[in-house]
Amino acid sequence: METQERVQNVEARSAGFRKELGLVDLVLTQIMFVVGTGWVGTAAKLGSGHLAFWLAAAALYYLPQAAVVIYLNRLMPLEGGLYQWAAVGLGKFWGFITAWNLWAYSVVILATFGVIIATNLSYLVTTNAAALTGTSWYTPLVSVAMIIAITAVAVYGLGIGKWLQNLGGISQFFTFGALIIVPFIAVHRGAIPEYHPFAATIPQFTMLNMNLLGKMALGAFSGFEYVAILAGETKNAVRNIGRSVIIAVPVIAAMFILGTSSVVALVPKDQIDLASPIPQALTIGFRGMGVASFIVPFLVVMVIVRQIGNMSLTFAGNTRLPMVAGWDGLLPGWFTRLHPKYKTPVNSILFVGALTVAFTLAGQTGVGVQEAFQVLENAAGIFYAFAYIALFAIPLVAAHKLSERPPLWLKGASLAGLLISVMYSVLSIFPIIDVADWRVFAAKIVTVLVVANLIGVAIYVRGARVSRAV
Repeated sequence: METQERVQNVEARSAGFRKELGLVDLVLTQIMFVVGTGWVGTAAKLGSGHLAFWLAAAALYYLPQAAVVIYLNRLMPLEGGLYQWAAVGLGKFWGFITAWNLWAYSVVILATFGVIIATNLSYLVTTNAAALTGTSWYTPLVSVAMIIAITAVAVYGLGIGKWLQNLGGISQFFTFGALIIVPFIAVHRGAIPEYHPFAATIPQFTMLNMNLLGKMALGAFSGFEYVAILAGETKNAVRNIGRSVIIAVPVIAAMFILGTSSVVALVPKDQIDLASPIPQALTIGFRGMGVASFIVPFLVVMVIVRQIGNMSLTFAGNTRLPMVAGWDGLLPGWFTRLHPKYKTPVNSILFVGALTVAFTLAGQTGVGVQEAFQVLENAAGIFYAFAYIALFAIPLVAAHKLSERPPLWLKGASLAGLLISVMYSVLSIFPIIDVADWRVFAAKIVTVLVVANLIGVAIYVRGARVSRAV
């Protein structure tokens, strides 16, 4: 009865939203959101062993995630997505903590996007990108400017935001198409002796490589659940969200595998730019060509357009989580107020924008760009992993609370995804780049995780107490 009341309440509150997202929007959004431009650099650190790890990540995490998301979205196509699924399956407390970690992930990853976009822009404006990003003013200035712009777009809503996301998905095809083709051009020109995109070796099972496997699984292949946060603003959410996942699965896998092969072929392993591996690889691949001065800047612009679209989607989804928590009385009603014209949660948007600016500036204090990027990315990834632990736990421990029992194969897939999520959470405390002191690096991440979740628990306790008193 409580579950049915929740579903009806969420559907009633969602009735006023504009249904902006159709199937094509969702497919392009899935591709744009899941195919992060940095992961081909992370995977390239495995050399020719990346293919074996991509396939392992797909089997143990990517396909299980897609299956669980399709299953839960079909049962509960509700605005708030994973928050609602976890609240029904695991209870209101774990639903809130799940949403809290997903929300924290989005805030921190938005700060990471600021670093990535600033780094990519540096490849456009100078031949010495490292010199520009090494200045004290450049990266903070560009990061903050991007967040302010995305905040303004979010206030206007998905009517504008979806076009940024669609353009980002289209740009991703241009970018990865060029990345996949450029090694063949380099071979033809004699810049590299040979290229075998499906060359494969079995990498050693070291702690570093297992860390990379976790990043390639949960880091690179995650994201199908995110558009479900916007189910209340989607046309026929039951059908279209599931279909968009099915269509996007093989496309995304091919883009990651072939894109990584290109980076491996063009960039020495110890010189890979983890923040911007694609502009780096394209610059090397087209170097010396007469058209390079036109092709490379155009493709770097495509990378930046995709990242802006991704930032727009992440920001939009993140601002809905405080809103739906406010519906449950766990946050002040201030977060649920909609803009009178655009029907967007304007107060939540402004709050998230201000907080993201603060995280962006804090993450860049006193460290280089590569280390700042890794601190932000690792902390964000673990927040995300905590949310995925809840996602995969629902079919395993809460089957009796769902309107349809999950089949045995889905439980097996959920267990595989759960184990990968736990492994990722543990190993991502440690860096995959050289840092001044790995203990300080790990301590920063652990401190962020502990403090953030204690704040989340305190907010829930206070909200629950206030809600009961009303």
